[in-house]
Parts: sequence; structure tokens; C-alpha cells
Amino acid sequence: MYFSRSQQRQGRSKHALLAIVIGISMAACQSQPEETLVVPGEASETFEQSSSSGTAESKAATSADSATREVTADTVAAHYPDLALAIYADSLTKAEALLSANQALIADPSENTLKAAREAWLAARVPYQQSEVFRFGNPQVDEWEGRVNAWPLDEGLIDYVASSYGTASEDNPFYTANVIANESLQIGTGKVDASSITPNLLQNELQEIAGNEANVATGYHAVEFLLWGQDLNGTGPGAGDRSYTDFSTSECTNGNCDRRGEYLIAASELLISDLREMVSGWDENGDIRQALEAQGTKATLSAMLTGMGSLSYGELAGERMQLGLMLHDPEEEHDCFSDNTHFSHYYDAAGIQNIFEGRYRRIDGSVVSGPSLEALLKKDAPKVALGLDNAISQTMDAMSQLVQRAEKTEAYDQMIGAGNAEGNAVVQKAVDTLVNQTKYIEQAVAALDLGTLTFEGSDSLDQPEAVFE
Repeated sequence: MYFSRSQQRQGRSKHALLAIVIGISMAACQSQPEETLVVPGEASETFEQSSSSGTAESKAATSADSATREVTADTVAAHYPDLALAIYADSLTKAEALLSANQALIADPSENTLKAAREAWLAARVPYQQSEVFRFGNPQVDEWEGRVNAWPLDEGLIDYVASSYGTASEDNPFYTANVIANESLQIGTGKVDASSITPNLLQNELQEIAGNEANVATGYHAVEFLLWGQDLNGTGPGAGDRSYTDFSTSECTNGNCDRRGEYLIAASELLISDLREMVSGWDENGDIRQALEAQGTKATLSAMLTGMGSLSYGELAGERMQLGLMLHDPEEEHDCFSDNTHFSHYYDAAGIQNIFEGRYRRIDGSVVSGPSLEALLKKDAPKVALGLDNAISQTMDAMSQLVQRAEKTEAYDQMIGAGNAEGNAVVQKAVDTLVNQTKYIEQAVAALDLGTLTFEGSDSLDQPEAVFE
């Protein structure tokens, strides 16, 4: 779930779903080898593996697998839930490791345990971001997703904030509620008992309290805020810089260190619970898998391509990238507390590639592979298959360049800053390749005779003038 804080403050509604019109074909370029990156946690290894997934070797492996398993619309549709199960299972495994790291931080707060907790959070984002392609085409995933990845959040609901954040919001009475510092919250004539910070409190009392979607109390970004604190650097260098002493009961800084630890653990436990629900839904007898099977092959292929097209266009190219670039606003970057946005965008794009290729490299290095959209299109519409393959390669090249710049030159929030022509151009190139890729996804929809599918749109792409109203 993604809401522009600017939209909330300027009273703009969330963008309607818009159909994308096919039309322009662009010449494709071949992907180039990427450098190995050194990044926190386990993301560097995963990035190296993922960035090589478009190489001739991996393509040959995928083709060989498809050759040993008959490629039909039915087998492609049947393999789709297997990909989802593997990705959500990996997300769960990494969330469990994150909880362990956070428990170690609370048990013995230090620079080292805080660093380890942050690295565990970064590693947890790698598989999860690759799961976002299962949104949009699967209603159960969309209904659930806001519990784990809603953004942006008004962090003053959770904990202390800097004076620059402000003290009140016309749209949100809980803008600075600071539940960590307050054991009860007033709601109209009633009160919320927050004396004990539990998963139940976060999910059933605080999440979207007062019906405001900026009141995000759960999920990855709540944990991110607790581990890093606010990023007060604007479009300058630097991420959040919370001290480990914010969790220390003997060296406590900024007060309520015991309750801050309780919140961190409760949010981490809830994340695990939510991911277990999604793993169960995609399991052999899970409700999401069974719903797809009941709807049939054509509906499953439609769900696959709707997820690819909506994430590619309205969500990633539009809401998460073009909007922030237009506004030059660091509040519009996805992982803003940690400055991990470049990797989140990269793995979102990698998730689209996974579905096209029917292939996902798991966190243990093993590969889940089977009949793919790519192989099906090669049989039925080879020109469309080649065009989409090349368009996805262009996107992954552009995303790799964005990651390299973020790791070596400047963070994503600096890239989108006003007056940064070079950084802006790197982000714009990634946006443009995503938009182009969506045109080829539309061609795949037509080639597979799936009728008219609706992809999510964004004012930032469809009617840019509306962004500034």
C-alpha cells in the first residue's frame, strides 16, 4: 500500500486504476554484466545473484527446465503459486531472523547489536520486495499487504520526533500521539489502553487509528523507523541515526526505552504472524492457491500479468519513483529511514522478471523454476516474447545503475533532489524503462487473448499537472 504524504496534505485522492494503451515499440538493448556490490547484511550476495539472472547461463537453465516440463497455459498457471510460496516462505524466514536480531538488541543494547538488527532488516527486504508482484491481481494479497508494507507513515504516532516534524496535522489527530511515551490514547470520548505494547494493540487498536491510513503502526516500515529513527537530512547525505541507547534501560536516551523495546518486539512478532498467514494462503491447500485454481487458467494468467503491469507502471514507475522525482521530496522515497530505497526498487523490478521467467533464486541459493510466461510466449508469440524479454533487461540494467550510484555516489533521496541533474537522470531512466516495459506486458496480454486488463495508474505519469494542484 502506498500513499503520498503530499496527496494526504493536499487533499488529492488515491489514483484510480487506469488502462494503459499499447502503442510504441522501442528498440531493445542487450543487458551488460554488472559489478559486484558490497552492501550491508546479505543484500550484496543476493543482488549479485539476482543481477546475473538475465545472463546467458541462467537463461539456458530456465530454457532447459522448461524443455523438461511441458509448457502450456495450464502448466504456467500451475507454477505461479509455487513461486509465490517460495518467495513468501523466504520472507518469513528472514522476518524470523529479524526478530532474533531485535531480541538480541533489546537483551544487550550496543552499537554491534543495533548494527546486526539493521542488517537483518535490510536482508528481510530482499525476498519481500520480490513478492510485491503478487499484488494487484490477487485481492487477498491486496487486502493483507497494508499490514506489512504500508507507507508513508506519520512516525509521530509511534515515538518521539524532531521539532521539524511539527506538532499537529489537520488531517491526523494522532500525528504526534507517541504511543511509546503514553500509556493511553484519547479517541473521542473513549480511550485506548496502551499500558502494555502487544501485537494486538498494534494491529487492532493503532493500525489506521481514526481511519487515517498514515497511522501505520505495523510492518516493515514501523520496524525500520524504530531501528534507524528519522532521517533528518532532507536530500543531503545520511540516513536515520538512532542510538542503541534508545533501547538501553541503563543508559536510556529519549525516555521510555523499555517501551520502545516492547514496541520493536511486538511489531517484529506481528510481522512474522502476518507472513505466516500469507505462506499458508499459497500452500498446497491454501485459500489463495485454491481460489486461483477454481477461477481457472485464464484468470491466473490475467492475475500474473495484472501484477506485472500494475507494479511496473502505476506503483513503481509512478507512485514510488516519478512522483518523488517530480516533487524532489525525500518523504516520497520508500525506505526513507534506512536509505534502502534503491534496493527496494531493484527487487520490485526483479519480482516482475521472476514471474516472466518462471524462476526465483531462494535465499539458500537454490532455484525454483518451471514453465514460464516467457516460454509460453515464445511458442505462441515469439516477437512479443523477445520484445518483453529485452524490455525487462533494459529495466534491470537501469535499476542496476541506480543501485550502483546509490552505493558508490549518493543515496536515492539525494538523487531525486532539486538541481541534481545527473541523479535525476538516473532515476528518470529507470522510470522510462518501466513504462516501456509495461507496453510489452500489454502486448503479452493481447497475445495470450486475455481480453482487457486494467493496470494501476498514477497521476505522475497520466496527468502530471494534477500532482501540483
